[in-house]
Amino acid sequence: CRALRKLRKGMFVVARIVPVHPATDDWLVSGNLTVYPSGAGPELAQDAVQTLSAHPQLLLRNPEMRRRAWELEAEARADFVELFGTDLLVLEPPQAQERLREYHRHRQDKVRTELDGGAAERAEGDGPSLDELSGLPQELLDAETVAVIYDETEGLCYYADFGRLDALFADPALGRDRTHLTRLREYLNDDSVSPMVIRRLVQRHPDGADAVFRMLLRKPAFTWERDGEALLRRRKKSHYEREPLPGMTPVGTRLAELLHRGKGLKRS
Repeated sequence: CRALRKLRKGMFVVARIVPVHPATDDWLVSGNLTVYPSGAGPELAQDAVQTLSAHPQLLLRNPEMRRRAWELEAEARADFVELFGTDLLVLEPPQAQERLREYHRHRQDKVRTELDGGAAERAEGDGPSLDELSGLPQELLDAETVAVIYDETEGLCYYADFGRLDALFADPALGRDRTHLTRLREYLNDDSVSPMVIRRLVQRHPDGADAVFRMLLRKPAFTWERDGEALLRRRKKSHYEREPLPGMTPVGTRLAELLHRGKGLKRS
């Protein structure tokens, strides 16, 4: 093939390949080839990581990478629970940032202890800083409280004013102050809020759930056990239509080598 004649060992190629037939392991190059010199590896590796971070569903194309991503997520969650004794913290924003910093430092220290001397030294300057990892966006910093939840499926999540809702479910009489119900309605109608968060509130205070939702929905016969899941499916339809994805993005050995080489070039 004329297009392949210009390729040399060590070059990088971006191309589309398609299977010839499901019954075979043969593949066909389709369309044009974009060829890069061997020195472009670190830059291409960074582009690949950014693409995976922005579109984690691409992991679904590789079952092994998806499995590894879930393993990494489970390990990170286990470290969170080991450190704090729970997978859910309700804190004021400054305290939440302190706990996140503590958690990420714990994770970094653990990873470095598992590396040999040279690799541990190289890892010291790799990756985002603790400030970057533990920083919260302004809308969370402006909240009364922040819930930091490391869920098995949803991963590490943050929710503003969770403490107010937690108090409401613990004492439904607080519903007489409409600000509590207004915040719950916002949670229920906001597509960015996972159904998991509502379930967590109910799990923490099951005795208050029926009374709270009866006030919110103005349905005296509502019961969470009978009607709760249907309510979530109506209000959070999009969450049930997409497959959960791990929050971790694993990289292969070759990609990791190229990324590290790129950081070495920047430092030099």
